[in-house]
Amino acid sequence: MSTESIVKIINPYAKITTGLAAHITEQSGAKSAHIHLVKGSKNTQLFIVNGSRRHQITPEIEARLTRLIELNDEQSIQYELVALGLDAPALIDDKGLQEPPLHALSLAIAQKCNMGCSYCYAEQGDFGGSSKNMSFDMAKKSIELLINGRKKGDTVQLTFLGGEPLMNRQGLRLATEYAANLAADREIIIKFSMTSNGTLMRIDDADFFEQYGFSITISLDGLKDAHDNLRPLKNGAGSYDQIMENIKPLLAIQKNMQVSARVTVTPDNINLAEALDEFIDMGFHSVGFSPLLKSSNGKNEMSKDDLKHLLAGMIACGLKFEHATLQGKRYPFLNMVNALKEIGKATHRPYPCGAGAGYMGVSADGELAACHRFVNEPKGKMGTVEDGIDRELQNIWLTDRHVQKQSPCNVCWARYLCGGGCHHEVIDKGRTACDYIRGWLHFAIQSHERINRLVPGWNK
Repeated sequence: MSTESIVKIINPYAKITTGLAAHITEQSGAKSAHIHLVKGSKNTQLFIVNGSRRHQITPEIEARLTRLIELNDEQSIQYELVALGLDAPALIDDKGLQEPPLHALSLAIAQKCNMGCSYCYAEQGDFGGSSKNMSFDMAKKSIELLINGRKKGDTVQLTFLGGEPLMNRQGLRLATEYAANLAADREIIIKFSMTSNGTLMRIDDADFFEQYGFSITISLDGLKDAHDNLRPLKNGAGSYDQIMENIKPLLAIQKNMQVSARVTVTPDNINLAEALDEFIDMGFHSVGFSPLLKSSNGKNEMSKDDLKHLLAGMIACGLKFEHATLQGKRYPFLNMVNALKEIGKATHRPYPCGAGAGYMGVSADGELAACHRFVNEPKGKMGTVEDGIDRELQNIWLTDRHVQKQSPCNVCWARYLCGGGCHHEVIDKGRTACDYIRGWLHFAIQSHERINRLVPGWNK
């Protein structure tokens, strides 16, 4: 059965996606550093690593390139690209960025939490130290670091994280108001976001977040039973019912504000499609999944076998996205939306994210870190709010973390779409998710071609 036929089927995705995921995993292996072949039901796409470019090719060209890939003849592959008129100067060299401007900060506004999630990278909110709030004075200095030096019309992003940010509600609100006023005075556009467990949300919080146009992410690890098992309160009680009641006002308002659900996937909550549909039906603006590859206590981490099941589940959700799109319906599966967007604009990057570059995290005490996950960790230290960014540490980081310096990334076809994987996970755990990431990207490239062929202009 062709994948194109599959998207016409409404319900039995789970019955077909395990085999489909295994087939895609085999097809998506890292077989060439320069090209990748993506077979579809109607044609084959040639994905060229340099520039993340895609071209439909004839069966004759496919046969030639397949043979060269099998021979591991990278030089002849490059000659073939020249002969086809598809060669181009390299868009990315192996040099790290140097002193990029800061455009996003996350504030650990509350380094404490009321929940007892065993896997939490922040060690249940306090990052391995004492529980504390960020002072308003430190928040102001952090905001000034972000905004000072930006030009009129620039856009910056301020994010509030924890722990649980609403354990310092007053600090969060004061910081938001100060940042909004300072940005307005400087004629700078500022966007706000927050990730919350949802247990402390109040009706007046919804009004506040709507006023300032927050993007709110609620951590929900599946439906009730799975969530309560993975995300209990500190006293061991479940949190799902409390969260669902508390976030109703947020879901009801959503004009300037957007409310999304983020599911951390472990071996215990891998039934993705059911949770995705239920959360979409609740009114979340988007729903996304992220595998747990590194936990603070080593528990609940996804093994390679678990990631095979995850890929099957993600493909099932992706096919549901396709089915909805063919019907002209919005289906806010965030992983799919983001993947199609990145493929469509030919994303080509040497890092997985802005960590240590244009984005940094700030601890409650004002320590700058490569991102929010490196708070209180020396390997991610980037200076202090008081003294500013330590450019030497930053430049070393950006040189060392460049994808061309990472192995086996530097010979993988997906390297400039992936960027090498989350720094925090990779540094401690290695690259356990490469097959999963390549499989997902391979499927997304297939899907992008299929949707654009069957529903031209679908994303306008």
